[in-house]
Amino acid sequence: MHSVRWVLLAYRLPREPSTPRISVWRQLRRLGVAHLADGVVALPLDARTREQLEWLAEDVVDHGGQATIWLAETGTAAQERALAQQMTDGVDAAYARLLESVSATAFEPESVRRRTIPRLRRDLARIRARDFFPTPLANRAQASVEALARSLEAAS
Repeated sequence: MHSVRWVLLAYRLPREPSTPRISVWRQLRRLGVAHLADGVVALPLDARTREQLEWLAEDVVDHGGQATIWLAETGTAAQERALAQQMTDGVDAAYARLLESVSATAFEPESVRRRTIPRLRRDLARIRARDFFPTPLANRAQASVEALARSLEAAS
């Protein structure tokens, strides 16, 4: 594995009200961050991830919290592999859930499949947006969603 540069967000929010904490947690989950410690998260560095964490840092400050953005490299290859694995595990779990949805949808009536395929495609796009270290499940999920869409087209 080559050396990855990371963008880190260190943040702290007041306990009350809880709504901003929940909002930040949801945004971090959607981004697919690696949790390094309580209030410290990381993403592989690129212009998009840096900007996303900068926006999130602004939200934290706007809600009375503290936030700092850091750029870093891991100290060892083992640490880098561990971070990448943490992120990959979360993404693979999401791909597995998507594959289960595709399998379940394949046996639904045509009207249900027609409504479900756009949602499956959106779900796939959301997962791919946080898939920084692609695994074989990425291609399998893509192929399964598209096969389901083709089967619907063939039935029409």
